[in-house]
Amino acid sequence: MQHTLKSPVSLSGIGLHSGKFVQMHILPAAVGHGVVFERTDISDKDNIIPALWSHVVDTRLCTVIANDDGVSVGTIEHLMAALRGCGIDNALVQIDGAEVPIMDGSSLAFVEAIEEVGTQVQDKPRKAIRVCKEVTYQEGDKVVKLSPGVVPTYKGRIEYAHPSIGDQEYSIKLVNGNFKHDLADCRTFGLLEDVEKMRAQGLALGGSTDNAIVVDGNGVMNPGGLRCHDEFIRHKLLDAIGDLSLAGGIVIGTYEGMKAGHALNNKILQALFSTPDAWEEVELYVDTQELDDWLCHAGAPVDQNLVPEPL
Repeated sequence: MQHTLKSPVSLSGIGLHSGKFVQMHILPAAVGHGVVFERTDISDKDNIIPALWSHVVDTRLCTVIANDDGVSVGTIEHLMAALRGCGIDNALVQIDGAEVPIMDGSSLAFVEAIEEVGTQVQDKPRKAIRVCKEVTYQEGDKVVKLSPGVVPTYKGRIEYAHPSIGDQEYSIKLVNGNFKHDLADCRTFGLLEDVEKMRAQGLALGGSTDNAIVVDGNGVMNPGGLRCHDEFIRHKLLDAIGDLSLAGGIVIGTYEGMKAGHALNNKILQALFSTPDAWEEVELYVDTQELDDWLCHAGAPVDQNLVPEPL
């Protein structure tokens, strides 16, 4: 069934790229509302932006969505991943700036805020996008693929020449609350030389070791080091979950990304939805308490309208 928050939550902080202080409120929303952003600092034009793949206008350094009036909000991926990981289908995100606060560079602050107020079950089934056949998008050695699967599964691989990052692989099935335990606290990252180039271009103005992993020639610069040895690839999958949540429903299938990022994540949704026989919309009725029993019998024939919700 669909879920929303039991009550509003408020967060504030600086934007990673703008360096500006932002206040944000996440409010409960009605059945079928979806996740929608409202720019409260704008009143002379349309300030409503649906969080959908078709509204993505920039993916160079983060995911940015905009409406037809050009009103935008960026760096939405960590919040969107938290909403998906916490099972939130419907929410109104009121924000007084053009960028979601970066917090500590992960999804953890958003997850903890949602958990503090709790979630509310609503009276309509969830909408899901079931992948019916494999679709692939490739740019050089960067590849992303969606293929049929029973539960939402994310697999990724990165390859960096820097020895502190190197080659990493990770995979996760989004079931039973494991987003919080396995991915939520994994932070965004960058090489110091790239950060310096971005700042010269007026970007990454709010970035620091307080909200990102920064790697220089000597290794990880953050005083506390990494939170887990493969934090880099885990964060990439966190990003992918946030980006694919823009599908307009839970994606039931397997995501595989090789050196993928925000651009390819949006491209694979474009490829999916431009291939009519590669997907179908279904309704999900299974609630969290039924999930473990479902998984125990996952080898048996299953009514695919009863695919478990990824909480």
